[in-house]
Amino acid sequence: MSYQFSQESEKRFSKLFEMFPDKRSIILPALYMLQKEKGFVDREGMQYIANKIGDPISLAHVYGVATFYTLYNKKPVGKYHIQICSNTSCYLRGNDVLEKHVCSKLGIKPGQTTPDKKFTVDEVECLGACGYAPMMQINDSFYENLTLENIDKLLQDLK
Repeated sequence: MSYQFSQESEKRFSKLFEMFPDKRSIILPALYMLQKEKGFVDREGMQYIANKIGDPISLAHVYGVATFYTLYNKKPVGKYHIQICSNTSCYLRGNDVLEKHVCSKLGIKPGQTTPDKKFTVDEVECLGACGYAPMMQINDSFYENLTLENIDKLLQDLK
């Protein structure tokens, strides 16, 4: 059986047609719903979205959007998805040291997931909190003005 949205997401998806008369505008929120349900966006889910939106939207349209934006996970991630900002402000404030520290604590490299599937670490471009660098995002929460000490506490609280 192929992928289908949950009943709740199906209701929300139906409302997108009222909110966005241009069908192309439905792709972003639909991908977000897919990621919320599956934890990542895959070809099966993207095809489902293209079929649900209908003509003129194709799998190629949906795939193009999903691969353009880094906020969509293209593969499964751990329960806690740690995204460490690598843009200029964070870099100048030591994000590289923090990233090495996080990876060392978890025993993985950037782009990897722990064997127990609890943590994934990714280096990402700007997360939009340059005034509070260095920072990282864990799932949907931002953590700013990071130090090695508060990273250790964060990781301990998540374990």
